[in-house]
Amino acid sequence: MKSRPRPLGDLKQSEWGDPARHLRSVKDEMRHNLIQILEEGGEVFPGIVGYEDTVVPQITNAVLARHNFILLGLRGQAKSRILRALAGLLDPELPILAGSEVNDNPFRPLSKYGRQLLEEHSDKAPIEWVQRDARYVEKLATPDVTVADIVGDVDPVKAARGGHILSDDLTIHFGLLPRSNRGIFAINELPDLAGKIQVALFNIMQEGDVQIKGYPVRLLLDVLLVFSANPEDYTARGKIITPLKDRIGSEITTHYPMTLEHGITITQQEAWTDRNRHSLHVPDFIHELIERIAFEARQDKRVDRRSGVSQRLPISVTEQVVSNAEQRAILTKEKRIVARVSDVFSALAAITGKIELEYEGELQGAEKVAHDLIVRAAGVTFESRAGGADCDQIVEWFEDGGALKISLNERADLCLKGFSSVTGLVDLVCNLGLAPIKDPAAMVAGCELVLEGLVAQNRISRNEDLGYTRSRSERPRSVGQGGPELFA
Repeated sequence: MKSRPRPLGDLKQSEWGDPARHLRSVKDEMRHNLIQILEEGGEVFPGIVGYEDTVVPQITNAVLARHNFILLGLRGQAKSRILRALAGLLDPELPILAGSEVNDNPFRPLSKYGRQLLEEHSDKAPIEWVQRDARYVEKLATPDVTVADIVGDVDPVKAARGGHILSDDLTIHFGLLPRSNRGIFAINELPDLAGKIQVALFNIMQEGDVQIKGYPVRLLLDVLLVFSANPEDYTARGKIITPLKDRIGSEITTHYPMTLEHGITITQQEAWTDRNRHSLHVPDFIHELIERIAFEARQDKRVDRRSGVSQRLPISVTEQVVSNAEQRAILTKEKRIVARVSDVFSALAAITGKIELEYEGELQGAEKVAHDLIVRAAGVTFESRAGGADCDQIVEWFEDGGALKISLNERADLCLKGFSSVTGLVDLVCNLGLAPIKDPAAMVAGCELVLEGLVAQNRISRNEDLGYTRSRSERPRSVGQGGPELFA
């Protein structure tokens, strides 16, 4: 590995001695690196799915235009992730004057500390190297954030120890924004910042100055300012001061996955499903069902659309589904973890906390709404997999008085034995390609999908006490002995 220049004199003799390199702004640096990625056909934001034709081109334009910008979108639309990914457009390392709190450029220091260091040591001034990740600074805006947090404050201790007057630059304890000099400063939920903080940001963006405890301070910062906000808050009168809004170069709107495939890809990418104790299999129709829960929730009138339904919902549900299947495998001593539709119903806790309800939904309760969303999602998934399939034999079996109740923690082979008693069910699962006949655990998941699809179509019924029965039937007489309960 090539050694990095340490004294300023050595740095001047390196590639950093070129003024085109050391005098360029952070926005020019990011623009240069972005152009290089585009020319090489690389991926601008690896791991960001579904924004390739919408959001990413707009961010690319903003960076090329050297704009400060804001991402507007509901919760769970990867806004913070995108902002953090911007650090990938910075140089891998950056030289600064050693000990500088504001990443002083060795060739053009910002702070009085940096200027004095150069005066005292000249070409022997010590150099430090900052990694690109350390040049990204993020702050969540809350009403209690102060000017001192963002910009800085006078430090009486520094003044006393150094014998400085309070208006001296050396008495300032720098806030987050100056510490992000020559880097990226991100503020999440911008409208939550108090008006005076927004004014301070505007002053720095516009004039490069700010008042700290009544003392005017010049901060000609070299920084890319990026923000995120909920569209409703950002457009609300009084939450954003007009001069600040006018200084933000680009407003970019994010969105939830537009296609089911994008949603599934994101969920599988983000969900923690690596359980080392057992081998894991999640049928693809289970992934589809889980993703459709979020799509259904975003259209449900009982769910507050202004709040949105985060992409974290299907991610959390997937993790809960796998956990429930893992628990069953441990209890039944099965070697494989195979997720079932019934595991999705066990993941209600991962749904109820992710949806904000309208008045009608609050009357019904979060669990009832979540349960209904799963049923609807199962019905749509069944229709997509088996639309037009002949299910009459299965329905007739239940209409003739048959009923079936399966324990959530039953072994797969015993569950399949129960499902095999339903005329035509196993054959339909095989014909639809939902599972191979030699895989009992996968067959059980496929059988559950078919039955839940018929429940969603109101062709059969299901409840906690009776299990699957004919539509609106009374409880039939039980004839089962152990394992799955069969009724005739």
